[in-house]
Amino acid sequence: MTVRTRFAPSPTGFLHVGGVRTALFSWLYAKRHQGKFILRIEDTDQERSTKESVQAILDGMSWLGMDNDEGPFYQTERYDRYNHVAQQFLDEGKAYRCECSKERLEALRTAQLEAKEKPRYDGHCRDRNLPLSDKPYVIRFKNPEQGTVTFHDEVYGEIHVANSELDDLILVRSDGHPTYNFAVVIDDIDMKITHVIRGDDHINNTPRQINLFQALNAPIPVFAHLPMILGEDGKRLSKRHGAVSVLQFKELGVLPHALLNYLVRLGWSHGDQEIFSINEMIECFDLKNVSRGVSSFNYEKLYWLNQHYQKNDSVEEVAQALRWHFEQAGIDLSKGPKLTDLVAIQAERCKTLVEMCQMSLYFFTDSIEYDEAAVKKHLRPVVLEPLTALYERFQTVTSWEKDHLQECINDISAQFDINMGKIAQPLRVAVTGSGMSPSIDMTLTLLGKERVLTRLKNALQQLNTRAQASS
Repeated sequence: MTVRTRFAPSPTGFLHVGGVRTALFSWLYAKRHQGKFILRIEDTDQERSTKESVQAILDGMSWLGMDNDEGPFYQTERYDRYNHVAQQFLDEGKAYRCECSKERLEALRTAQLEAKEKPRYDGHCRDRNLPLSDKPYVIRFKNPEQGTVTFHDEVYGEIHVANSELDDLILVRSDGHPTYNFAVVIDDIDMKITHVIRGDDHINNTPRQINLFQALNAPIPVFAHLPMILGEDGKRLSKRHGAVSVLQFKELGVLPHALLNYLVRLGWSHGDQEIFSINEMIECFDLKNVSRGVSSFNYEKLYWLNQHYQKNDSVEEVAQALRWHFEQAGIDLSKGPKLTDLVAIQAERCKTLVEMCQMSLYFFTDSIEYDEAAVKKHLRPVVLEPLTALYERFQTVTSWEKDHLQECINDISAQFDINMGKIAQPLRVAVTGSGMSPSIDMTLTLLGKERVLTRLKNALQQLNTRAQASS
């Protein structure tokens, strides 16, 4: 048997992290068993589904590198198939037309709630054998009235639901659109899905779907339902917790494989291992190690992983991801150092690519913003003389390399008998605007001689002005 899994998002909004984890587990399981991973867009909700949401799903999956072996398939392109099966059910007496009005159904629901009963359809039209007419109708499935639906969930174990707890679900609405429970079963049959891995909010749908599989004499897939992801406050993950759309994490400067590594550990474990390459995820993934407990999304842990990959991935790979953030900021990369050189000195200092970009803007711009606190602390009249001497020394440097530049700083430090930090920090503020940067020799090297001299000259002019004002 060839393992076939699917990811079937509804394009009614963004691709959220819960959906991505579901997709990841399905993708890994297929890869682990040399199977096929199918992407299916469940777009039957015409009022809420949008082309923008579809594109966001495709873009998100592409960014994450989760390639699908088949698809994407669209439910809206399969209406003829759903109608054919619905008619088959009607012909075989496994379904019926129901003409109950909204008013009757609402009154029924109200009465059941008042009687503290579970709201459900009462089968009013089940045995009336209503013919096709001009009256609006839905098509309902004749759910078995006796017996129990039993299935083994790979996460939750044995689950038993009495058919008496299930009512006759709607297969096709009065507007002709198929319902989720109906369309998904037909799709899973036609696409030969062997394993359904999805969120545990679908557990209640599973017994209904199993009855449909059985009515069609189709093999029933293996089910695995994943507990939901909560925010750190223990509440359902939502916008108030920060980014929830996968592409928002790209905007936050998270590497795609860092996000996947983080998500794979939400509800799954392999011993005490925390860091997994994509190949290691595929090799180790097993549904038996999926936990029933809910998981909490922790940004600190995600950023820790992201920083790990920034430091340990190839500088070329990180630089390519970083490029996008500079482009979003409208930065002309030709006016600064190579991004690979930048990554080499900044990766360990920054948690995200956004932070790396923001902390590196001074390498690419002619003008810089000065941190007033850093200026007040380090650019004081007392450093005017040694900084002037250093400026003059830098003018004579013919080979603008870090060893030569460090030698200049050391010489000036010795000449004025001051600690190297007492000259390096004012220099750092003068050329970057901040009291924080990579090592001063590498910072100077990547800035280039012309930019360093221009900024140092400007800082010296400001120092002169302040010195004269205070005298």
